[in-house]
Amino acid sequence: MSQGESAVTDAQVSAADQAQAGPARQEAAGPAPASAGADEFAGAGNDADDGAGKDAGDGVGEPDFDPEPGAAAPGLTDVADLELEGEIAADYIEGLLDVADLDGDIDMDVEGDRAVVSVVGATLDELVGPRGEVLEALQELTRLAVHRHTGNRTRIMIDVGGYRQRRRTELAETGRDAAAEVKRTGMPKKLWAMNPFERKIVHDAVASAGLRSESEGEEPDRRVVVLPGD
Repeated sequence: MSQGESAVTDAQVSAADQAQAGPARQEAAGPAPASAGADEFAGAGNDADDGAGKDAGDGVGEPDFDPEPGAAAPGLTDVADLELEGEIAADYIEGLLDVADLDGDIDMDVEGDRAVVSVVGATLDELVGPRGEVLEALQELTRLAVHRHTGNRTRIMIDVGGYRQRRRTELAETGRDAAAEVKRTGMPKKLWAMNPFERKIVHDAVASAGLRSESEGEEPDRRVVVLPGD
């Protein structure tokens, strides 16, 4: 493990420890807003990330972690709420970068019904990790930090160095290629294990190609199966 990766890991552990200590401090200070708890966010960093309520393109399969497209997260009413989420998240990530001794600028934006915070201006492979695993952990920690400040569940998206856009492009191509193969052979095609964010993109690409797909298996081995047409 590189020095940068070690720093990020230590920072994440420290952040998680602070999050666990939060309720005790709140109890001493008085009642806090009702919290859904960390378990509500388990896997949310892997989020079917363009807002699909199902991870299968045709609506088949178990719900992933976000509401239907266009539905705001509970408690969010306007752009001002999303901008506040972005500011809280940006402060949290900036603190993490300081602890990990990493450079990078932070951009905030609102896209549709979610806030987006991006770390840009530097190569930060340590914050992405293999297949985006560190990025997903960072997003979960940030969502929990925002939730503790606002009392609302958040769908905020965190990106580093444009990783998510590049990954979307790659996975959309995977979905199109799989659909073309299934059309040619007439046989279902099972893809490799993916997280919900990745599966959502593949499902959408398959649906755009005129076929349907579904997810099968249990996390972390859940995967997309592309099915031939009727």
